[in-house]
Amino acid sequence: MADGDVMRRADTDGGAAAGFWTPGEQILWRYRENAGDGFHIARPVTVVRDDEELLAAWMAPGTECVKPVLADGTPVHREPLATRYTKPRAVQRDRWFGTGVLKLARPGEPWSVWLFWEPGWRFKNFYVNLEEPLARWAGGVDSTDHFLDIEVQPDGTWQWRDEDEFAQAQRDRLVDASLAGRVRAAGLEAVEAIRAWGPPFSDGWQHWRPDPAWPVPALPDDWDRTPAHVSS
Repeated sequence: MADGDVMRRADTDGGAAAGFWTPGEQILWRYRENAGDGFHIARPVTVVRDDEELLAAWMAPGTECVKPVLADGTPVHREPLATRYTKPRAVQRDRWFGTGVLKLARPGEPWSVWLFWEPGWRFKNFYVNLEEPLARWAGGVDSTDHFLDIEVQPDGTWQWRDEDEFAQAQRDRLVDASLAGRVRAAGLEAVEAIRAWGPPFSDGWQHWRPDPAWPVPALPDDWDRTPAHVSS
């Protein structure tokens, strides 16, 4: 299958919003820049489940992705926090190293839940990524990351993550007061869901395994295409 076709699906009535992807289909899971209209993260994933209640997608080990870097190629996490979000940036193709990641998102919810494993499929933890509710299009889903996250252990204990980055993003005006309030409120809602230990934490996803016949999706050349482009 050619790169341009890898992430496409049957579009019978306005794209992905008209229906659901089937298990085994390949789509893009992308994040927009926090200051700008472009995309700085793009990850090809394989659909595990997609219905009115949940989108589950698998990012396999070795998947070629797009990630943000500083303009000189320096990894973002190596830049001191005070200048991390103000220095010029670029994007870079790279491979997802280590074990794969299972991503779970419920329609309209301002976070997604990721599952991580150690080698040998020993479950490591859940990770609640606070973000804009996913926007669906014919080739995948798009969101904007909100910096603040929550790490959840298998026993249900949890802790805030990246609070320093969330604070710096506010100082650098990537997150205004209104958005910061919404993100904190979403985080508290997520904490309540964790404490209640309902879906998706209680659904046994840590025991899920990918179909060994699934190929690793390819990153298409037009990974940053707009929905209007592919829907026309």
